[in-house]
Amino acid sequence: MKSAKYLLPLLLLFSTLFLCGCTSKEEKKIDEVVKRELDLLKNLDSDTTQKYISYQELFPEEAEDTTDTSDIEEVFSLFFQDFDYKILDVHVDKDKESATADLRLFTLDAHALAEDFSKAQLKQEISLAAADQSDDQTFSLEDRYRILRELLSTNDYQTVERNCTITLTATKEDTENNWEIRRNNTLENDLVGGLMNYLTDPDILSPEDTLTVYFDTLKDMSTEELGNYLNADSIVSSGDSEKIQLADALVDQVHSSFDYSVGEATVSGYHATVSASITTFDSDAILKNYNKDLDTYLSSVDAVIDGAQKRYEKSYSMLLDVIDKNTATKTVETAFPLLNDGASWKLEDAGTVFGQALFGGLSSSPVEDAADSDN
Repeated sequence: MKSAKYLLPLLLLFSTLFLCGCTSKEEKKIDEVVKRELDLLKNLDSDTTQKYISYQELFPEEAEDTTDTSDIEEVFSLFFQDFDYKILDVHVDKDKESATADLRLFTLDAHALAEDFSKAQLKQEISLAAADQSDDQTFSLEDRYRILRELLSTNDYQTVERNCTITLTATKEDTENNWEIRRNNTLENDLVGGLMNYLTDPDILSPEDTLTVYFDTLKDMSTEELGNYLNADSIVSSGDSEKIQLADALVDQVHSSFDYSVGEATVSGYHATVSASITTFDSDAILKNYNKDLDTYLSSVDAVIDGAQKRYEKSYSMLLDVIDKNTATKTVETAFPLLNDGASWKLEDAGTVFGQALFGGLSSSPVEDAADSDN
């Protein structure tokens, strides 16, 4: 009886050690599989990258195939250059057919990268619209990866931590288990630090940030691009050289005086209104000086002698002279309406909206046709 009393605890101990030994053996194999696969990402094996992150997964709306993958491969090379991981725990189910591995991933700040990408893409859309006078601009898969490559090449992004769980499945080979990582969208997103979700987040840029991109892009434009984007031709109702000169002169005024300060946004569902202080040329000062000079001229004998056509031409010449000499600026408070189309915040009919805000009272020609003024 005494020997039996001590035998039972020994049997339980051996049984526990046996079971733990089996579990530890499986856990070790799982550790090896995870390390083998993720170490390939650390050393950037392009075939392994394609296994876990398809080139089109970052931009699923782009269904095209691409033959030039140099930019794409470089993007993943730059993204994973500081990639690291730590295995926190491994769990094997009772029948040893599936398992999970809890990891801590170390990736670059994908949220910051997605923000910068959205800003860069919007800036290019605005610039293309200014160059082509068209809002119908589309980006190919290669275009998007080119933007990512430029950002990753020029910007320094911090490393952030992200916990994730990998699921593995076992396949029997003789009496041994072969473990394989189960690949899915969640794992793909985790391995790139959440970048897939961030790139499709319609609120990755706030309405204020979106309007700031518009303003910054306007400030970087040439006078020709600015004129295209602001629909300066709307001031010109014909091909008259005087009217074309007038539009060009006003664009020069905007180009030299434009500044801004973005205020707060009011958001209601898919609509937002952002307040902003806009500094531009003082159209009221221009009109005041123009009307003063015009009145002086029209009350003179020369105006009577000149006749209608010359008075018309003289009026434009006087207005152009006043505009060229103007140095006065003004700051106005303006509310800009934005719409979220499910992809991002956008300023609808942006060129016209900005044109009205920046040209002020000179959004149309103040010169009246004096052809019938013969007295």
